Amino acid sequence: MLKPEKPSVALYERYRKHILLALIVVLAAGLVFVGPIWSGSVEFHENVELFGLMLIVTAILGRMWCTLYIGGSKNSKLITDGPYSLSRNPLYVFSTIGAAGVGAQMGSVVMTIGSAIICYVAFYLLILIEEKRLAEYFGEDFKAYCRSVPRFFPKFTGYRDRETVTFRPHLLKATFVDGLVFFIALPLFEMLEAAQESGTIPVLLRVW
Repeated sequence: MLKPEKPSVALYERYRKHILLALIVVLAAGLVFVGPIWSGSVEFHENVELFGLMLIVTAILGRMWCTLYIGGSKNSKLITDGPYSLSRNPLYVFSTIGAAGVGAQMGSVVMTIGSAIICYVAFYLLILIEEKRLAEYFGEDFKAYCRSVPRFFPKFTGYRDRETVTFRPHLLKATFVDGLVFFIALPLFEMLEAAQESGTIPVLLRVW
């Protein structure tokens, strides 16, 4: 019996990149006619945006941290240490944090949380597909990994690391560049806010 084809890190990276970009486009399109209910409260609005910026930076650094571990594998080894000892899908966790940061650029708590939920649901569906492939390839090793490490939300008490990490610099650079897509939200939402304030774009819904 032929062994299932090994999972491709490069293929999954392309999936993540395309899904991440698609989610940002969908979020941006869905927020065009939505505005924060406290549009007159500049201080609170800016604090939410600043918090979102910190989330975006966390997401980029976190994704690079994940790449340090999985980026050096030859696709034949199950990575279970570093960020992968906290969650089986830390790249998706940090991408969801980044999506929350994107939503926060509208200065709304609801849009911050809503963006994270939308991203979480989309990634969760992809995770279910990926896990079937991983279970076929890694067998009992992956099942044992599933029993000890949560699928998404991190369990910090189980953290373990290795003495040395081997990685591919070009993959780390690619992850950093890909993460910069989160910053696209900053100028886009600033222009959107200006258009809403001037009345060029009507605000059909205001949320908290």
